[in-house]
Amino acid sequence: MPYHQFDCSVCIPERLKHAVDKGEGEQLTDALPLGYLNTIPGTISERGCAYCGAKHVIGTPMKDVIHISHGPVGCTYDTWQTKRYISDNGCFQLKYTFASDMKEANVVFGAEKMLKKNIIEAFKAFPNIKRMTIYQTCASALIGDDINAIAEEVMEDMPDVRIFVCNSPGFAGPSQSGGHHKINLAWINQMVGTVEPEIYSKRVINYVGEYNIQGDQEIMKDYFHRMGIQVLSTFTGNGRFDDLCAMHRAHLNVLECARSAEYICDELRVRYGIPRMDIDGFGFEAISDSLLKIGYFFGIEDKARQIIKEETERWKPELDWYAARLKGKKVCLWPGGSKLWHWAHSIHAEMGVEVVSVYTKFGHQGDMEKGISRCEPGALAIDDPNELESLEAMYKLKPDIIFTGKRPGEVAKKIRVPYLNAHGYHNGPYKGYEGWVRFARDIYNAIYSPIHKLSFLDISKDEIPTDRSFATQRTFSDGILSDEIKNSTELRQCTSKYDPIPDLRVKSYKFPDPETGIEKEIPADKIARKNSGTV
Repeated sequence: MPYHQFDCSVCIPERLKHAVDKGEGEQLTDALPLGYLNTIPGTISERGCAYCGAKHVIGTPMKDVIHISHGPVGCTYDTWQTKRYISDNGCFQLKYTFASDMKEANVVFGAEKMLKKNIIEAFKAFPNIKRMTIYQTCASALIGDDINAIAEEVMEDMPDVRIFVCNSPGFAGPSQSGGHHKINLAWINQMVGTVEPEIYSKRVINYVGEYNIQGDQEIMKDYFHRMGIQVLSTFTGNGRFDDLCAMHRAHLNVLECARSAEYICDELRVRYGIPRMDIDGFGFEAISDSLLKIGYFFGIEDKARQIIKEETERWKPELDWYAARLKGKKVCLWPGGSKLWHWAHSIHAEMGVEVVSVYTKFGHQGDMEKGISRCEPGALAIDDPNELESLEAMYKLKPDIIFTGKRPGEVAKKIRVPYLNAHGYHNGPYKGYEGWVRFARDIYNAIYSPIHKLSFLDISKDEIPTDRSFATQRTFSDGILSDEIKNSTELRQCTSKYDPIPDLRVKSYKFPDPETGIEKEIPADKIARKNSGTV
């Protein structure tokens, strides 16, 4: 077994089996580190907790909801505004976050009365918002506050509001993945089946495990709508509370992030007979395969092929421009969970980038299996790394860039390794054909930034070169390219708008009537389902 021994972790022998070097010709079972286990005492993990997984990852992207945490204010602040879960109602869920702000006295004497007062106060402060989610934290779980009973009391006093309670304290799992599981099951147990939706198409899907980071959901939804498919609900990015209560009426669950949302898909299949289809919105080939799969399911593969043709012709020359300049560059692919395997193969096959390391903070063994299988031999795979292990890996592997979160990304910048935010993105969206080109552009901009090149100079002791004129990105990226590529009239740089999402929000689409099958145009405002939650 090719375990990788970090010098910094020799004093923690239990960490040995959590890092593996993928050798040439090895079976996958020989290159699989231990994963999704309790964090080893003594290692400073960068994991999120189960509360974070429930509230921050899955709950918060719902757009017409007051999200309130029953616990100390620090829990709330730590899960607020660190991901760009945008929405078409003014991003209420990003502008505001709520906490009961438990203090020591509340821990001693209980905090149920305070919670009820805070719930009513929040609804009165935002009278247009009639939906709420309440998240249990470690503090409120340990003292045994009955949040469900408080929610019932408020709903009796205020019949026009609805409240969802998620009991997922921070200690409820090894990592934030435990919170994903709990909120999935809580939602289907408490909410699904309580609302009957308006169906305006004979093809209806739930888009599951999609969180609309910088508009990802709206890019993908445009493809679905062009195929005449109604997106009944999105779990949960840019999603409406009531739409998510009607998930039981879809014909198909289209699953994007399996790590965070496969549980509700599997339960919808068991309880309501709705089939699950896993798709991938990252990479030209993956997107095309996904659209074709959905097209075959509904018998409209011709519509899927038309979209694939149009989008590929429009964006492939731009992707190829960047691929020619990124070929051979090394990346440490260090996201949270499913991007580990969504990206590993696509960035290598379509951009020429070499993945020299993968890691996951909360992924399960299945995520590691898929991620490692899509990497080239020699890649270093790490489960739940700490900061010192990450630094040691970067010093040894010498990547040109890393894709990771903000905290390890800032550490990378200190040792002059550029990073892209794999969680909240830099200049997304990154999904879809256009999004994948934007991703390639951001990689190019990070690697070839003239400012980044200057960071390697120490003006206190290094000799500043005077024999060079002003340098640009093209100065660094085009030096070894052939004249044919440099002067190509077919390849071009990214022409995507600064923000492509507003144009999508005003588009109208045609959908086949659920009874007659005759296509009817549905206006944009009805599709967006803007509601009284707009602020």
